[in-house]
Amino acid sequence: MCEANAYMLNEERESLIMESVDLVQPEEGGIRLISIFGDQKFIKGHIHALSLVDHKIFIKED
Repeated sequence: MCEANAYMLNEERESLIMESVDLVQPEEGGIRLISIFGDQKFIKGHIHALSLVDHKIFIKED
């Protein structure tokens, strides 16, 4: 499987936002995360980094 987990970075600390993220959609004011199960979350922030080998998406608040 190729899904990833999304984390919020606060002062270089990671907190899990969503597991099994399949789709990351940029939208005005933030990012929409959609999991393989159809769950959705809208996060006010921007992508800080992607770790493809570790299947991690790092997001920072704006």
